[in-house]
Amino acid sequence: MTTVQERQPEQHVFEADVSRLLHMMVHSVYSDKDVFLRELISNAADACEKLRYESISKPELSSDGTQPAILVTLNEEALTLVIEDNGIGMSRDEMIDALGTIARSGTKAFMERLEAAKSGEKAELIGQFGVGFYSSFMVAERVDVISRRAGQDQAWKWSSDGKGSYDIVAVDLGEAPARGTRVVLHLMQDAKKYTGKWAVEKIIRDQSGHVPVPISLTEKDGAEASQVSDGAALWLKQKSDISKQDYDDFYRSVSGQYDEPLANVHFRAEGRHEYTTLAFIPGSQPFDLFDPDRQGRMKLYVKRVFITDEAELLPRYLRFVRGIVDTSDLPLNISREMIQESAVLGAIKKGVTSRILTALEKMAEGEPETYSKFWDQFGAILKEGIYEDFERRSQLLKLARFRSTVSGETTRSLADYLASMKEGQLAIYYISGSSLDQLKSSPQLEGFRAKGIEVFLLTDGVDNFWPTNVRDFEGKPFKSVTQGLADLNAVTGEGGTDEGDRHASPEVGAFIDFARNALGEEVADVRVSDRLTESAVCLVASEHGPDRQLEKLLQGAGRLQAASKPILEINAQSERVQSIASINDVAFREDAAWLLLDEARILDGDKPANPRAFADRQAKLFALATRNGK
Repeated sequence: MTTVQERQPEQHVFEADVSRLLHMMVHSVYSDKDVFLRELISNAADACEKLRYESISKPELSSDGTQPAILVTLNEEALTLVIEDNGIGMSRDEMIDALGTIARSGTKAFMERLEAAKSGEKAELIGQFGVGFYSSFMVAERVDVISRRAGQDQAWKWSSDGKGSYDIVAVDLGEAPARGTRVVLHLMQDAKKYTGKWAVEKIIRDQSGHVPVPISLTEKDGAEASQVSDGAALWLKQKSDISKQDYDDFYRSVSGQYDEPLANVHFRAEGRHEYTTLAFIPGSQPFDLFDPDRQGRMKLYVKRVFITDEAELLPRYLRFVRGIVDTSDLPLNISREMIQESAVLGAIKKGVTSRILTALEKMAEGEPETYSKFWDQFGAILKEGIYEDFERRSQLLKLARFRSTVSGETTRSLADYLASMKEGQLAIYYISGSSLDQLKSSPQLEGFRAKGIEVFLLTDGVDNFWPTNVRDFEGKPFKSVTQGLADLNAVTGEGGTDEGDRHASPEVGAFIDFARNALGEEVADVRVSDRLTESAVCLVASEHGPDRQLEKLLQGAGRLQAASKPILEINAQSERVQSIASINDVAFREDAAWLLLDEARILDGDKPANPRAFADRQAKLFALATRNGK
């Protein structure tokens, strides 16, 4: 009969992504290797939290009465560092899944950021991607993981040098923790400092001082351990007892980021529902900010027991917020499926959302420079709420900031815009597109500039949708400058032309009538423009329906069978248009009408509808110019 000791280890090969990741870590793309300890302690704390949760429905898993604990053991002589917890532990299959693969949700983004870090972008990325365990190989030449899952009578040992493969073998129960996981790091010679008590204790206090599990430290197996952290929940302490450093350390432990938060929102709600919230607004964008799933990352606790980090505790447009909510109003045995249907959770979500938006309002009013940093990082996400959250739309509009034709490098609020509106101006004007430079050169802006009318320049993807969903702001409707009539004549402007200047001469009027017939079904209309002052032509959408940019997006996404016909506007004061109108040759006029339409398409960021016909007409025009020049 084969004993445990006689069993041969199973050898497994790491996933390709893991091997590549380990190679990069061994060759150190990171500026601070201390982070490995924070990640291993975080994993140990998570294992203790998972045991507390599973013990709610299976009390026998922790029936021995031992409290959650993490022990760090240093051995300078053996050159080892050990992190042991009495948490949930791992089975053989769980070891393979957890230690042989990268968390699926983060793999691609993590590898892309690693490549960026190689080229000099020293980003502290470990922990954001579910790959914290692998940071061990920055300091260890071999890592052994011995684990026994709670409730099971089998223990397993995982071992690897991080060079492409790992072994798994069953071990005697006497070699494993009674329950939980022991991670043994066989350190490299240049990592000897991590066997020093004072150095390691400082790292633990600085980076892991607020994990919700007590941490103890000893210098040798069996020696008396000293407590480094008591595992007290920071969020339950009085705010007056918490320093900025405490908040920052907790933020880093809960978010997996290494920046400083721009602000924290810490409060206790009492009354119909009681809960405590400690939320942070990050100082930089989390890696998964633009994840298509748009999931939040707030952790839900019930009476200090971690339940899940997948509860929707905030609307999706606040998914950049990190932190925790701890409540006593939910049962400890609530299932993850029932959480989302809970009326209590709905009330908590509403309350937390209101407090965070109020905190942003105070930041915008009292700390405009900090708010500007916030908006640069998260404005595009917050604007999703203008489109999605009708109840808070007015509040979100007041928080919104935009670049405009008069803002330069800064941003402007809607209140700023209203304060500078011209006499006779009835709408808030905007133009949307993919880039600031493209928008600034749009011909549709010319008449507005001439009148000194401010136009918002909207470049975020959501900017194509929310203006059509918002009726107005304080009584002023939103209007795209690429849609309908510009209505500039009623506005008292600065240096603009008056209404009479916009009228077409009889010759230009006749050419416009000719172009309307010649272009036929290609356009909805050809008319004199009151928005052009320099360019000869531009395209605009009709008064009803989507504007030009939104229509393109909907058509590209298959939401529209075909785009509506645009309106071709012609600048009656353009010398080129007047010259064309003075020539009575029918063939020339027809070519000129089509060339003007294609020119408007190009200015709108499109291609000529028929590139070959466009080239042929250009060639004829050049030939005519050459003959006339002889």
